[in-house]
Amino acid sequence: MSRPWTADLGDGTYRNPVLNADWSDPDVIRVGDDFYLTASSFGRVPGLPLLHSRDLVNWSLVGHALDRLEPAADFAVPRHDCGVWAPSIRHHAGRFWIFWGDPDHGIQQVNAESVRGPWSTPHLVKAGKGLIDPCPLWDEETGEAYLVHAWAKSRSGIKNRITGHRMSPDGRELLDEGKTLIDADPIPGWFTLEGPKLYRHDGEFWIFAPAGGVTTGWQGVFRSREFFGPYEERVVLAQGSTDVNGPHQGGWVRTAAGQDWFLHFQERGAYGRVVHLQPMRWAADGWPVLGDDGEPVRVHAKPVAPEQPVEAPAASDEFPGGRYGRQWQWMANQRPGWTVEHAGDGLRLSCVRTAYAHDLRALPNVLAQRLPAETFTVEVEVALGSDETGAKAGLAVLGDAFNWIGLERAEDGGIRLVHRYAETVAEHERDAEHSRPAPDGRARLRIEVTAGARCRFFADTGDGTGFRSSGQPFAATPWRWVGALLGLFATAPAGKGPAGTAGFTGFRITDRTAPEPTEPREKSRP
Repeated sequence: MSRPWTADLGDGTYRNPVLNADWSDPDVIRVGDDFYLTASSFGRVPGLPLLHSRDLVNWSLVGHALDRLEPAADFAVPRHDCGVWAPSIRHHAGRFWIFWGDPDHGIQQVNAESVRGPWSTPHLVKAGKGLIDPCPLWDEETGEAYLVHAWAKSRSGIKNRITGHRMSPDGRELLDEGKTLIDADPIPGWFTLEGPKLYRHDGEFWIFAPAGGVTTGWQGVFRSREFFGPYEERVVLAQGSTDVNGPHQGGWVRTAAGQDWFLHFQERGAYGRVVHLQPMRWAADGWPVLGDDGEPVRVHAKPVAPEQPVEAPAASDEFPGGRYGRQWQWMANQRPGWTVEHAGDGLRLSCVRTAYAHDLRALPNVLAQRLPAETFTVEVEVALGSDETGAKAGLAVLGDAFNWIGLERAEDGGIRLVHRYAETVAEHERDAEHSRPAPDGRARLRIEVTAGARCRFFADTGDGTGFRSSGQPFAATPWRWVGALLGLFATAPAGKGPAGTAGFTGFRITDRTAPEPTEPREKSRP
């Protein structure tokens, strides 16, 4: 199996994106020699992913800061584009702090002494609709604390503005009604100003904020001697002559060696918002310069930092001890009984009874993870252990449209391999291929993903014919703000009592863009 996508080229340089998956709206800090990154998790649980690096290029997922979404009743069912939007992470007074905006409820905050927790329960700092993208600042020079945020027009009727507040030093309440720091409507050509990150540098307040929309936008920077303004602006990163569309929204960080860097996202359709790393410097006029004089870099020298092994967030999973890895998230708050504990390896999911098994988009009990690369192959073995007619389990590609392949208990009592899909506008799945027997009640499933997130489905039912192609190619689709996902699920028709389980083993992802290891060949004999 080839290694997963890694940005480290092994020669002192890196390639973008440094995180080639949907780590949306990233923010980053340094604590000592360690860097920590968090990102939007929307309606998935656990939320607020926490990634660690020592060189800004090689990253690992070390945990999550949010065990469940609140209010819990609102997230008992999937709300794919709601929940945790654009968090900011900071380190102050010996604690880690994360603020985020829930567009339907307000600005919330959690904190912890260690990045690995335990994290506090969410605290609502400011209630309201459309309050998004908050970022705090503790001013070490004055002891004052501040908070800025943007607005979602879909909930508030307001957009293209950044609002600022004074904040209590304990990060629990705002001390004023807030003031508009930046109204981008009078700035020619600027629209959808959002995602502010607030900093103090060289005696001035700096707000790094994107505009122009996630697909076609740019990165702006604003500065002022006073927190409440007035601010002057400059565009510091744009697509230019590159193929990196809409490069914006992220965080500035300074290394222990004194180098400045900027992490941001690029929106890539079904792949979501992948993360790029740009060099940054301060010009003679006092403004930051990002990338290659304002355009994104593709390959660049790595930051000066301690050595770190080449790595990327895990994607494959052998489910040791019956447990799933940190890369997995549920589509809503987890309920007891969705997984079944057992002593061996492999994941055991309960066939959860539901009236919505015809639409995977409506199911909270889908265990999902991000598409891990542009081109890859995923395989998993599934065994259906349910006698319930209509019980099913499989491997899916999920978005506004979905496609899955797996096993179902048929009306005649046998188990069959099935392949089904639903278009974006469809409310009910339909067959993508004729079903066929799976006499042993198990199958090895495979999805091959090529450029453009085009997916081909295969299955081996153990009948001696090996993997066989199934159905037509499927172009994965994102949700509105979330990239497409890989998912595992098990369901049964509505009713009472347990409906059995499904077992998943050997979930393996091969990145097809990485070179395969080559074996030495024997010399030809004379």
